[in-house]
Amino acid sequence: MTPLLIVGAGGFARETAQLVHAVNDVSPTWELLGHLDDDPAKHGAVVDGVPVLGGSDLAVKREDAQVVVCTGSPRDHTSRARIVARLGLPPARYATLVHPAASVSRTSTIGPGSVVLAQTVLTAAVTLGAHVSVMPHVTLTHDDVVEDFATLAAGARLAGAVRVGSGAYVGSGALVRETLTIGPYALVGMGSVVTRDVPAREVWAGVPARFLRPSTVPVPPFPSPGALT
Repeated sequence: MTPLLIVGAGGFARETAQLVHAVNDVSPTWELLGHLDDDPAKHGAVVDGVPVLGGSDLAVKREDAQVVVCTGSPRDHTSRARIVARLGLPPARYATLVHPAASVSRTSTIGPGSVVLAQTVLTAAVTLGAHVSVMPHVTLTHDDVVEDFATLAAGARLAGAVRVGSGAYVGSGALVRETLTIGPYALVGMGSVVTRDVPAREVWAGVPARFLRPSTVPVPPFPSPGALT
């Protein structure tokens, strides 16, 4: 089995560990070594039966291991990009993890470092970039493009030919009309109904979604969309 390290020890990282167990139940694939977290207070802890081994820099030292970065929240949805930029690992070091209960069409593609959780559907010719997080019960329909480091929270649904920009966050239960664009680093609030393009670095929410304020999340230096795939 291939050694695997999960960067992060919060909710998303714990869900990813359970994904790994589910994959191994079907076909032994991964040797889950443990979590890595930059909070020293977590070092030595055991989270859902998985140890926290140390800081994220251990991912660089363990050259034999594949890595997946599982951090981020609506409050800071660009943390994955910052960690990946700091680690400087080549794309080949990053695992791509898909839950056995996800449905991924044969014409869809998923980039390195991306995580697709249970009950997600990618219907036809969906493109996920690198380090994309797709939470449970997300529906991505034909020709959707989700760029590097974007997050789709649980239950989000995208109609056809939607583009989600790098580092953007689409909140839980949000609906996005066909052919629209969610700009890089934008945030769409939970339960929103998006009927217009959302510009980069803005926060939109509501039914229909409307502009609330500029986004204040830090925008890290990292390669342009597609450069990591």
